[in-house]
Amino acid sequence: MNCTTVVEFVLLGLANSRHLEITLFLFLVIAYFLILLGNFSVISITLVNNFLQTPMYYFLRNFALLEITFTSTFMPSTLYSLLTEIKTISLHGCFLQMMFFYCLGTCTFFHMAVMSLDRYVAICHPLHYTAIMNNRFCLHLILSCWAVSFLLMFPPTIMTVQLPFCGPNVMNHFYCDASLLLQLSCTDTGLIEELMFVVAIIILLGTLTVIALSYGCIIVTILHIPSSAGRRKAFSTCSAHLIVVVVFYSTSIYRYIRRAQRGGQDSDKVLSLFFSVLTQMLNPYIYSLRNKQVKQALRERILKFSGSLRQL
Repeated sequence: MNCTTVVEFVLLGLANSRHLEITLFLFLVIAYFLILLGNFSVISITLVNNFLQTPMYYFLRNFALLEITFTSTFMPSTLYSLLTEIKTISLHGCFLQMMFFYCLGTCTFFHMAVMSLDRYVAICHPLHYTAIMNNRFCLHLILSCWAVSFLLMFPPTIMTVQLPFCGPNVMNHFYCDASLLLQLSCTDTGLIEELMFVVAIIILLGTLTVIALSYGCIIVTILHIPSSAGRRKAFSTCSAHLIVVVVFYSTSIYRYIRRAQRGGQDSDKVLSLFFSVLTQMLNPYIYSLRNKQVKQALRERILKFSGSLRQL
């Protein structure tokens, strides 16, 4: 049997018509700009303001940096493909994109779990908050998120990279999706598929359990707040966070804790857009920029900058 080694893959992308590609390009350019603007704003504001040097803002700053790197694993190449209609990606480029996409995506789930744990300690155990969430413990939590993410994704990634690919080389997606990549291999991938399925369950359901328990305890504590205005304010913040969690986890669970259809489906691309673009665009505004202290710090910086411009 003749077997030609694949040297590049073809990503069909998000649209079939040129008009729709241009529309999606404009939408994604705006979305990417908002993601970068929102997250860089969070990083800069929480770094330069002394009253924002608390564990919560430390986690938000790291989360913002993670979101920038995560979306940058696929967004520039997706925008380039939509603009130029060049849909190919090299074999090694595809492997690198897959590795960083899944490692950084996994880290996002663990970061969300850590942030929910931080809010649980702050609201349910306020008197012990500073003692528990000290600088050393916060650093260990962040490093653990990164370490566990890479350790979980390293074995299936290495196994995938070592697979032979003889053709076809077409993926119905806008980035190198692991499940579709396995379908293109010319050898048995059953073991890797089972391993990825188990890893996805551990990551998604494990972190979701931590988030659900944390917010469950937070809601119980909020219900005991005597002031109705205080309860409304707390519920408003929690509900915004939970909306992001529900969208992010529901789309991710449906996408990855099920068997991928042969050849991929257009619905998978829509789901991927939700958890990789939409939630990333909303996160800095819901988690950080709605915060009263962050808005005050941002306002002060804008006034200071505008004052400096007037003096020129």
